[in-house]
Amino acid sequence: MDSEAASGLADSDSESEELQAVTRTWENTHYNAGIGRDDIFDKLKEECGVFGVFNTPNASSLAYYGLHALQHRGEESSGVCTVDSRDGSFAYHRGMGLVKEVFTTDILASLPGDRAIGHVRYSTSGGSQLGNAQPLVFKYRGGDLAVATNGNIVNAPSIRRELEAQGSIFQTTSDTEVIAHLIARSPKHFVEAAKDALQRIIGGFAFLIMTNDLLLVASDPNGLRPLVMGRLGEGYVFASETCAFETIGATYVRDVQPGELLILDKDGMRTDRFEQEQRRASCAMEYIYFARPDSDINEVNIHTARKQMGRRLAVESFIDADIVTGVPDSSISAAIGYAEQTGIPYEMGLIKNKYTGRTFIQPSQELREKGVKMKLSAVRKIVEGKRVVMIDDSIVRGTTSLRIVNMLREAGAKEVHVRISSPPFANPCYYGIDTPDRRELIASSKTVEEIRQAINADSLYFLSAEGLIEAASVPGDSKGGGLCLACFTNEYPTPIDESSDKSCSC
Repeated sequence: MDSEAASGLADSDSESEELQAVTRTWENTHYNAGIGRDDIFDKLKEECGVFGVFNTPNASSLAYYGLHALQHRGEESSGVCTVDSRDGSFAYHRGMGLVKEVFTTDILASLPGDRAIGHVRYSTSGGSQLGNAQPLVFKYRGGDLAVATNGNIVNAPSIRRELEAQGSIFQTTSDTEVIAHLIARSPKHFVEAAKDALQRIIGGFAFLIMTNDLLLVASDPNGLRPLVMGRLGEGYVFASETCAFETIGATYVRDVQPGELLILDKDGMRTDRFEQEQRRASCAMEYIYFARPDSDINEVNIHTARKQMGRRLAVESFIDADIVTGVPDSSISAAIGYAEQTGIPYEMGLIKNKYTGRTFIQPSQELREKGVKMKLSAVRKIVEGKRVVMIDDSIVRGTTSLRIVNMLREAGAKEVHVRISSPPFANPCYYGIDTPDRRELIASSKTVEEIRQAINADSLYFLSAEGLIEAASVPGDSKGGGLCLACFTNEYPTPIDESSDKSCSC
């Protein structure tokens, strides 16, 4: 076969793989934005969020509102499990879909109690099924057990194989089930069994574990996944983000510390540890992209941090231009910071269609190929004839960046200069973010100049790791400024197995 023919065959295979990826994203006649890796909008997915209530009446309703505030962390499934402290009885409901789709007034009324744990979830590819929806609920020798987690257990596959060899029968493909088996098989008192189980697992996780008479709250030893504590009346609330506290009128108390174990029962709350705090490594992408701008993580306001990223980006990569615009919604704060630092006017050059929701009717083939236009539009009167600085939070595969740059050009932009408020995303995450295979990450194989050419930009600059650390301003003096930068630097804070299957996480 000659080289030209071989090249043509390779291109054909590549096009076929891309078509299959797009096809998997469409469910019959609807596009599902919650599926995960095959998202045509090329954004990373946070896999889940947790919310807990202890010693507060109408816990299920509070969990509903708390989960609604955390909806951005997971749109595929949601669930709530409650305990009535009068008799310790369990009640739970889980379903596929948004919080408002899964729960009705009648369903919430069927979940009595003053204690609850709730969960919203994105599934990874292949894991979209009700059986994996959380909280996971089990019967064991000590009674009832419910578990909800945000994150990923890196060594779950090896523990699972060990437990199966010893006779354990797993009901789900979620790695969260591993900790339930470890606890249930232990002869020790429940709290000690839980501490032993937490010591065995490696990864990034925030756990809410509930039995008929107590609630355990735990954060991984590196603090990779966010988890905060608040007060509501005489009770306690826990959440992945502080924005959930604002929704229910709770008062923020503090972040749950890495390696900390909180034990809540009829006698109140006491603090313990299952592991000493290791290198502080909060997920950088929480600050860059995932968390809501009105949330605080490690007492750092997300909007403020993102503005600082934009300011630092302007210092590192000033370009003379007419307007600055941000890709909605997570890049708006950084775009404002860039504009303020440079004095270049901030304009709404891109508008997000917020009414597409989670699914929408499949359009024609032509429009599907330009699927980003279903959610984004360029404002022609704003960008026409202008030199535009387009701020975005990250570039994953590069496909969406190319579409947006071309959209701005089609709307008449004279120049499009792309500025990214994070370093190049070149490595997969193993701690609870749904990322593509390393080979699909454009920054893993291309230089910045090659990426610039691939996305058709006039110039391209990524924020430096040092600039990100300075902007986030995480308290403490840990390596990496208290951030996990593995997706940028390939330096993971825990041992990882690159051959492990991430599709079972969360």
